[in-house]
Order: sequence, then structure tokens, then C-alpha cells
Amino acid sequence: MKRRNAIRIATGAIIGGGAGIITLTQAFKPEPLPEKPAQKLEPGENTTGWQYARLDPAESGEIAYSQYSVGSCMYATFYGVASQIAAKLGEPYASFPFDMMKYGHGGVGGFGTLCGALNGGAALLGLFVSDKKTRDSLINDLFQWYENSQLPGFKPQKAAMNYTPASSVSHSTLCHASTANWGKASGFTIDSDERKERCRRLSGEVAAKVTSTLNTFFSNNYVTEYPNNENAGACLTCHGQEGKLNNISGQMDCNSCHTQSVAHKVFGDVHYKYMKAR
Repeated sequence: MKRRNAIRIATGAIIGGGAGIITLTQAFKPEPLPEKPAQKLEPGENTTGWQYARLDPAESGEIAYSQYSVGSCMYATFYGVASQIAAKLGEPYASFPFDMMKYGHGGVGGFGTLCGALNGGAALLGLFVSDKKTRDSLINDLFQWYENSQLPGFKPQKAAMNYTPASSVSHSTLCHASTANWGKASGFTIDSDERKERCRRLSGEVAAKVTSTLNTFFSNNYVTEYPNNENAGACLTCHGQEGKLNNISGQMDCNSCHTQSVAHKVFGDVHYKYMKAR
């Protein structure tokens, strides 16, 4: 009986202690950052000197898909849209140095950082949208769409190989994380032809997405789709400019690279409550 009583007492202490820790951490939890509402973006005056002409997203996707073998992901995505502008409006678009966009392959020169398709997409938005705040909002929407969507879903009219890639959610804008997550979902290695087909189709998909974004924006009908990144917002509460730590800046999903330790989960909020602001 004594043994049983000891077990009961120990179990009660653990349960009670656990409940106490949970109550304590909830009591000291910092106030989350306020959610940003969706907002309509106005084209305003364009001071870039480069004008946009309405395009067919499907055509942008097909061109980007076909050009992947020429210069890889960033080049293909950018060329899929900008080459059509050149065909419609002529100079100076026709003389644009498209080859410069080849640097973005494999996450910039094979370095595995920003996905080349997103790099090309952001370059397109920067080419036609001059206002920094507006441009940043459009890029934020594009990048969060990429992070949170099942991709690729693009199906070319004439496929380069007889294979339909599996789709996956990247949870990251980084080339190495995105392709690694796709590899887990598909079972193929990074150097496989199947992975190349996946990125080829992804280039077409991003080109089509950017075209749709620009069409809507310059029709004065664009409303932000992803004003908040929940995972990033949770970290920025403490680590962002409004928090005491103030040691990171960004909007990307933090969980793709960072995980919380047990100590951080249990004691982080209590520690944060009593620490001094930097």
C-alpha cells in the first residue's frame, strides 16, 4: 500500500506541477501583434518608366515552362511575362537583357537561397510597381501563396516528360527547403529529372500567378490576400521591432528552419516577462 500511495502522490505532484507551469506561462504570455486587415492596393503613379500591358496568365505559364531549359527557374519566370510585353510594346522592352536573370537558378547561383521562380516574380513586380509599400505588399502575397499552397498544379499543354509531379506545401520560400519538402512528398532525389520537371512546372505556375496579380492590380481591383503570417507573427511578438528582443526582421515562415526547444516553450514567456528591452 505504501508503494501505491507513493505512486499516487508522485503522479499528483507531476500533474499539479504541469498544470502550474501551464497556468504560469499563460499568465505571462506577451500580447500578440495586432492582425493587419486586408487592404485594397492602388496602382498610383508609376515612376519606373516601364509600363504593363494586360496578358493571358495561361500564356505566361506556357512560355515560362518552355524556357526553363534555356536559363532555369528565375529566367523562365521573368521571360514568361516580360517577353510578351516586349512583343506588344517593342522598345525598350525588346532590348531588355533577359540573360541577366539566369543568375537566379538553384536559389541564386546554386546557393539554395530564394527560389528562382519567386526571385523572377518579385523582379517583375519591381519592374512595373514603383511604390515601395505597395510593391512589398504584392511580393508578400506572392511569397505567402508559395509557402502555403500545394504546388505545382500547373499542367503544360505539351509536357517535356511523361511525368506529373507530386504537389507539396513548401512552408518556405527557400530553394533548398522547398525542394527538400517536395522530395519527401515525391520520393525523388534533388538531381532527378522528376525534380527538374517539378521546378519547370513551378516556374510556369509562378509566371501565371504574377500575371494574374499584375492584371488585377492594374485593373484597380487588387485586395491583399495574405496580410498576416501567423507563424512569423508569433515569433515577431517577442523578436520583432515591437518586442523586447528586437533582433529579427522578416515575414517568412520561421518554422521552416527554426523549432522551439522544450525550455523555450515552457519558460520562454516567463523569462520574456521579466527581461529588459534591448
